[in-house]
Amino acid sequence: MKKITLDYSNALNFIRQEEIDLMQEKVSLCHKMLHEKTGAGRDFLGWVDLPENYDKEEFERVKAAADRLGARAALEMLNPPFSNELSGRTKVYFAGHNMSSSYLKGLLDVIEGKDISVNVISKSGTTTEPAIAFRVFKEYMEEKYGREEASKRIYATTDKNKGALKSLAESQGYESFVIPDDVGGRYSVLTPVGLFPMA
Repeated sequence: MKKITLDYSNALNFIRQEEIDLMQEKVSLCHKMLHEKTGAGRDFLGWVDLPENYDKEEFERVKAAADRLGARAALEMLNPPFSNELSGRTKVYFAGHNMSSSYLKGLLDVIEGKDISVNVISKSGTTTEPAIAFRVFKEYMEEKYGREEASKRIYATTDKNKGALKSLAESQGYESFVIPDDVGGRYSVLTPVGLFPMA
């Protein structure tokens, strides 16, 4: 992997080289703690190696699942504004980020008559907002497609070994992807949490 470099030569009019040199010892210590995972918060440093150290087999499954869904855009990052309103595109909607019953009802109205899949994302499966939204859409899909076909259209992005959502995914046969234990929420876009929708 290429390293990021910083050319600070233009800042030398404001900061003297000696001031930068004085910080080198502290920076080196922090760098060592970060890469050797010895400092506070060391249990959540999986993101440091994530671009190279990730589950390659799972990434292939992420791409294969995305192919089955027909999704080809990287959501808001790569899509134009209001891309859900443009014809010929896979539409992506979000639920489970609030407790609004009118939002869920409105979303059910929007998806009526369309083929859908659901990707439920929760480490534990017990967070209230996503759990309620998932129950609503799971019931909707089972009524629309039947339990067996619905289970092929539901994906669970969750803990590798434990939790209510992991147990449900195993019992219902949902394909599941892993939220790594050592990657915190703000870096989760580099895991199946972000990669699957983008794929």
